[in-house]
Amino acid sequence: HVQLVESGGGSVMAGGSLRLSCVASGTPNCMGWFRQAPGKEREGVARINSDSSTMYADSVKDRFTISKDVDKNILYLEMSNLKSDDTGIYYCAAAYLKYCYLLPNTYGFWGQGTQVTVS
Repeated sequence: HVQLVESGGGSVMAGGSLRLSCVASGTPNCMGWFRQAPGKEREGVARINSDSSTMYADSVKDRFTISKDVDKNILYLEMSNLKSDDTGIYYCAAAYLKYCYLLPNTYGFWGQGTQVTVS
């Protein structure tokens, strides 16, 4: 069982930056960030595997960076050049899989979410 606690959300003007953090109680193989805008389905943003390979949604490539502090079990999402379309609740997720993608239903552990608002 993994507990995930996100922080770092907030309100920012378009073009601004934010950094999200997620503290994990365990060491899952896969960790990712997902987001959900009002009235829309949850979508994958970025994920990192235990081999440090990363994957990004096309909409955030070159603007967002996912990373993980292995010693502290903290997952990060650095977001820059934020756009209004980035607004939503951002969730940290984890899975004990050999390899994972940006598919929400493959992750078994979720944080409570943190709100990001870009105006």
